Amino acid sequence: VSRAATDGLATLAFTSTLTPPAVEALARALADSSIYVRWGAILALGKAGPAALKVLPLIEPFAEQPISDLAAVALWAMGEITARSAPLAAEFAPLLASYVRPDGNYLEHPLLQRGLLWGLGRLAHARPQLIPEVAECLAPFLAAADPFHRGLAAWAAGPLPQGPTRAAILALVGDPAVFVLYREPLLTEVAVGAAARAALDPARRQPLGTPIPEARLKQL
Repeated sequence: VSRAATDGLATLAFTSTLTPPAVEALARALADSSIYVRWGAILALGKAGPAALKVLPLIEPFAEQPISDLAAVALWAMGEITARSAPLAAEFAPLLASYVRPDGNYLEHPLLQRGLLWGLGRLAHARPQLIPEVAECLAPFLAAADPFHRGLAAWAAGPLPQGPTRAAILALVGDPAVFVLYREPLLTEVAVGAAARAALDPARRQPLGTPIPEARLKQL
């Protein structure tokens, strides 16, 4: 699937329901070597609505695989799909949340956890009422050594109940470390401290981070 074809399917998803073959093509595009194509496929699947139901069973097993690019992308896709589709969120949000719960299907690999935190954050910003219990599970990530964990966890915690996380978020407001955050339509570099400050004031919608130049994106 080319980048142009994926962009075309993403545009089509705004105006109509994707056919099953198109949805399956997008699922294959999740494994593409280009970050452009991967994110294009993720967005198009999110916009496909109920048609994406055929994809979720295909990508769910990848989310639980040992570390691989496809496993992380599958978690991103699950977050995007459940954020955009209420029926699919009701069915699959508990599964996505289970990957961060110690008593659930906890994912232990740090790189997979990055993908999971983005997926949970995307869902939390769209439908926080579905995963309030995730807030408690984010607390350990806010104190992690990995700035991606700290930043993504702070971003994800913003819309959720902050009883379990507020103290840890406050401790991050001066953190200068940088992580990468996708917020449609841009991949941006964000300071952990900026994400923490935004989380403490979620009602104030503010831009986060600096867009990553296209030349660098080709290296991702």
